[in-house]
Amino acid sequence: MPNLYFTRDPFACIGNGVSINHMYSVTRNRETIYGDYIFNYHPEFKDKITKYYERDNGFSVEGGDILNLSETVIGIGISQRTSPDAIDLLAKNIFKASNTVINTILAFTIPSSRAFMHLDTVFTQIDYDKFTVHPGILGTLKVYEITRGNNDDELSVREIDDSLEHILERYLDIDHVHLIKCAGGDHIAAEREQWNDGSNTLCIAPGKIIVYERNNVTNGVLRKAGLEVLEMPSAELSRGRGGPRCMSMPIIREH
Repeated sequence: MPNLYFTRDPFACIGNGVSINHMYSVTRNRETIYGDYIFNYHPEFKDKITKYYERDNGFSVEGGDILNLSETVIGIGISQRTSPDAIDLLAKNIFKASNTVINTILAFTIPSSRAFMHLDTVFTQIDYDKFTVHPGILGTLKVYEITRGNNDDELSVREIDDSLEHILERYLDIDHVHLIKCAGGDHIAAEREQWNDGSNTLCIAPGKIIVYERNNVTNGVLRKAGLEVLEMPSAELSRGRGGPRCMSMPIIREH
């Protein structure tokens, strides 16, 4: 029960469908039962929503590693809690679904450690052209393009040899991407605020984000970049090792 305020992890909306996730921890996997019941039995969702992943699939995937970057592109973290096998199965299910408009999946490798638990702990989108990023991942980050193969059971996977900025500009069709580093790139402050989810923001509208108030250095940098920053008290919430985005699961989004 104490983990249930992290609603992002057990299930995640992807485009026109949903992933009912298989959690990394056996204990937390019980939380996905709620999402399963919602999409199987709620009258607004029953028989209306495509499930790209099921909770009884054998590979772990968690919602903090799934980011809707645009209508046609999603990002997925290859992390401590989301396995390459899960991404392979999820990608195949997405591409073969009749209602999908997603044509590209960008898979990001991040360090397999609790400090970098999910992709959204080190990288979140805060506007059409702005992203928060923890500087500690930039030197080792690898990005892979996943697209449809020749048939439903095949994928085309290739490593993209370019900077993160250029990759995002190309795949999201943006002239210039602004990466805003946690604590403005200050190494000591970034390490401290990363532990309190300084890079994990909840974007509730383009350029309007919810953050933890204790990450004052990062929050100041975000304001200087023109973001509308809404701070929430976090002395107790941050103990759970999850930020504002981890505690949200929007089902319907405006385009």
